[in-house]
Amino acid sequence: MSDALLEWVVKGTLYLLGLASAATWAVVAIKGGQFWRAGRRDRAFFASLAGRKAPGTLPTVAEVAKYEGPAARLTEVGVRALEEAAEIGGDRAGDPAGVRVERREYVERALHEQVNRQRRASETGLVILATIATTTPFVGLFGTVWGIVHALRRIGASGSASLEVVAAPIGEALVATGIGIAVAVPAVLAYNVLVRKLKVQQGELETQASTLLKLALRARGSSAPVERAVSFTAAAL
Repeated sequence: MSDALLEWVVKGTLYLLGLASAATWAVVAIKGGQFWRAGRRDRAFFASLAGRKAPGTLPTVAEVAKYEGPAARLTEVGVRALEEAAEIGGDRAGDPAGVRVERREYVERALHEQVNRQRRASETGLVILATIATTTPFVGLFGTVWGIVHALRRIGASGSASLEVVAAPIGEALVATGIGIAVAVPAVLAYNVLVRKLKVQQGELETQASTLLKLALRARGSSAPVERAVSFTAAAL
């Protein structure tokens, strides 16, 4: 293999690591901005709910539609599902308890689906960070291996194996491994932080969904006890 090809392989590895680093910081900036905006919108929405004339009651679609953010969208889905659920079994007089169960399950399913949609939207981009965090050290090592091969060929061509001749090219080859680790560490840290924020957001949405379901059942005058609120497993995170 020619020296020119070996040199281009090493340079290509370094360019690839540079692109991975740029992609890492781009994802961090985008996802960080998304979580920050979502948190700000949710705080504004919850503040509006607390300031209503009848706090603790189910808001209307018109009240919720004025706001954005995960919590507002979840609330809107829940209120709309409650209105649609009111038509379930509306003409039946045989089993009102069964009708109440159907309505509860209809609202619960709508809330569950919305929480899952929000989770999938929030997870977008995290796979990029995970991929960069796990592969860039090996990419750097790959560049180092080819760099050492190139250095050994240069040493062999010079006909000398003194420390002065060996140290410089081998040191240059190890730069690729160092850059690979330097790219991977921020990606790992960013991934862990963003996953933590995602779990916190999911927990808040699950709590909101549970509250909405209880208010929805109360709003429809259900005398049956709430056997279970919206319950999502940790696997959904």
